[in-house]
Amino acid sequence: MTTPAARPHTRASLAAQLRALGVRPGGIVLVHAGLGGLGFLCGGPEAVLLALRDVLGPDGTVVVPTHTPDNSDPAGWSNPPVPADWWPVIRAELPGFDPAVTPSRFMGALAELVRTWPGARRSDHPQVSFAALGPVAERIVAGHPLADMLGEGSPLARLYDLDADVLLLGVDHDCNTSLHLAEYRQPAPPRRRCGAAVLAGDGGREWVWWEDVVLDEGDFARLGADLEATGAVRLGPVGDGTGRLMRQRVAVDFAVDWLARNRRTEES
Repeated sequence: MTTPAARPHTRASLAAQLRALGVRPGGIVLVHAGLGGLGFLCGGPEAVLLALRDVLGPDGTVVVPTHTPDNSDPAGWSNPPVPADWWPVIRAELPGFDPAVTPSRFMGALAELVRTWPGARRSDHPQVSFAALGPVAERIVAGHPLADMLGEGSPLARLYDLDADVLLLGVDHDCNTSLHLAEYRQPAPPRRRCGAAVLAGDGGREWVWWEDVVLDEGDFARLGADLEATGAVRLGPVGDGTGRLMRQRVAVDFAVDWLARNRRTEES
C-alpha cells in the first residue's frame, strides 16, 4: 500500500518542484502528463497548469498534444477492430474535426484543460493537433499541414526552431511525441495512407486521404533510457511522481542518430 504524502500537493508546492527541476522562466514547454501517478493534487489538473504558468511567467508558453487518433481510417483500427461493413458508414458519418470543439482522446486531463483554457490556440490537424497557451501560441500551432503531420511543417518542428523544452510528468518516453520528428528526419522513412473526417468549406464535412510517415513508438522507451544515460534529461519529483525535463532539440537530434543506428540494425 502506497504511503500518502505528508500533505497535499498544491499549486505552490508543485511550482517549487517544477522550478527545482529546471523549467525555464519565459520558456516554451511541451508537456505530456499522466496525473494519476502524481498523488493528491489540490486542484487537480488546474493546480498543475497554474503551477507551470507561475514558473514560466507571462512570457512563457505551455503546449500540449490534443490528438484525436479515433478520427482515422477504421480499416486500421485494432483496439478494438470494427467489422468491414462498418467502414464506409464511419467514413461517411464521422463528425469532421473542429479545432474549436472536438475533444482530444487519450491525452489526459491536463491536455484537455489547456485546450479549453481562455486564450488557448489549437492547430487544425484532424489527428495530431496541438494546443498552446502563451505569447507564441499562434506561431507554434498555425499552418499545421495535413501530410507530414509530425514533420517539418508541424508544431513539433516549430518547437524545435524555438528551442523548447519537453516535460514528461508521470509518463515515460513512449509518450514523448517529439521523438516522432526524428522519424521524419530519417532517409526515406516508410509511408502509409491515412484518412480522416474534416470540416468542408461549405460548412459540411468530408473524408480526406493523404500519405504520411509510419509512426512507431515501440522502441521509444529504450531510446529514452539511452538518452537519459547521456545526462541530457533532468529527473526530479513532481507530486508523488517523477518529472523528466529535456531540451527538445537535444532529444530530437539524439533520436535521429539513435534510430539510424538501431532500427537499421533490427531490420537488417
